[in-house]
Amino acid sequence: MIDKWKCAGPQIACAPGANGREGKCVSDRNLSEGPNLQLLAHNAMLEAGFSPEFPGAVAQELPAIRQAADRLRSNPPPPDLRGLLWSSIDNPTSRDLDQIEFAERLPNGHIRILLGIADVDALVPKGSAADLHAAQNGMSIYLGVVTFPLFPPEISNDMTSLLQDQDRPAVVVDVTLNPQGAVSAAAVSTVTVRNRAKLNYESVGAWLENTGPAPELVENTAGLADQLHLQFEAANKFHEERIRAGALEFESIEPQPVMAGESVAGLHLEKKNRARDLIENLMVATNSAIATFLEARGFPSIQRVVRTPERWPRIVALAAEMGTQLPTAPDAVALAEFLARKRRDDPEHFPDLSLAIIKLIGAAEYVVLAKGKETEGHFGLAVHDYTHATAPNRRYPDLITQRLLKAAIARVAPPYSIPELEEIVARCNDRAQAARKIERLMRKIVAATFLSGRIGETFDALVTGVSPKGTFARVNNPPVEGRVVRGEAGLDVGEKVRVRLIGTNPERGFIDFARAN
Repeated sequence: MIDKWKCAGPQIACAPGANGREGKCVSDRNLSEGPNLQLLAHNAMLEAGFSPEFPGAVAQELPAIRQAADRLRSNPPPPDLRGLLWSSIDNPTSRDLDQIEFAERLPNGHIRILLGIADVDALVPKGSAADLHAAQNGMSIYLGVVTFPLFPPEISNDMTSLLQDQDRPAVVVDVTLNPQGAVSAAAVSTVTVRNRAKLNYESVGAWLENTGPAPELVENTAGLADQLHLQFEAANKFHEERIRAGALEFESIEPQPVMAGESVAGLHLEKKNRARDLIENLMVATNSAIATFLEARGFPSIQRVVRTPERWPRIVALAAEMGTQLPTAPDAVALAEFLARKRRDDPEHFPDLSLAIIKLIGAAEYVVLAKGKETEGHFGLAVHDYTHATAPNRRYPDLITQRLLKAAIARVAPPYSIPELEEIVARCNDRAQAARKIERLMRKIVAATFLSGRIGETFDALVTGVSPKGTFARVNNPPVEGRVVRGEAGLDVGEKVRVRLIGTNPERGFIDFARAN
């Protein structure tokens, strides 16, 4: 049973462990030596209305879920696709594997992509305690120093995870790409699969870019190298088609802490590479195909949209400062061409431009698309219909979409009414916004901890936010964000500025800068 954390004495505070089950208690003396990052994350979750621990009812369900998983392994549901050369690519430490991939070249030159999605619904039915807890939190929250998973690790890291050499039920999306990279056909079915190779972004990316050797599994698994090259070819063609349609390309610069025990030893940036691009493009193709499939069956869906940016004039002004004239009306294709050109001509500063444009475009949100209705589509991805379905172990909307898909496949009534979906969407949008705040807070706490010994130093920075709450800037090296509390008047998003670090408060995540020029 997963209990609430209890303290051994009046001067003791208790923090959860990274796996949601093990914790450690720290005294006031320990806390005075530096912030307890896990405890701060736990408290931030509570303050934001999340439930960081799983209730006892979820633990009580685990034996029955285990029995159901054993039955599925003993009697795998047809059709049987375990013989295909499936593989997954994820972070090296990830165990909550949601998807696997397979590709084949067809005689007419088309490429067929099969993307298998973990069938979480097979073990977590609607209305179960685990389902209700997931509905409350909305998603797994990854904070670098601790993870708060959507489901207990026994479920997401084991029984529903598409682990290597394990038989699992899956929802498979069958997508065919024509030689130009456009989706020409799509189908969805429930099957049994077996992941033959758990790979990671770093080693596969280096291999695909000819900067590193083939991963051991690729080297030792017959046909896997050709399989991955074909997947990359398909993903690249789809990517080129998206770029022609106006997909926006960004370079993420969100740092992750490098931990040495409980101390922050550094900040690490996860850079894009060919392996990440491969998975990203296959996910976009799959999620778009799923939205189209549900619409064709007359089913409602939860779609992911990025609305036309309200701050387009500021985007136009930024581009003009760099010698490019964008249309006065929002134009994704023109913006995509501008970003692609800047990425090619000035890769060193492209992450700064990416961050400014991302801030000005705004966050994505979930909406319910009922039969016969239209949405604005996803401005950043250059797709009109787009849902979230490929990560049901990590995002609750993906599990809802999976249940809608399975009902559509079986040609039975949708398991949710439109009002139910609207309620789910409202909750998930609220939780997503709250999660972004916690993630920003913990990045600031980690960054403030890391910078606490560098008061007085000056840094090159980029203005990332201007609002009644303050003016914020991101330092290039190390990649951290703080508030400009002196000399901020007149600054706007996207401006480059020189700042001096004048104070930090690690426990509150405060980093204070003064304008230095």
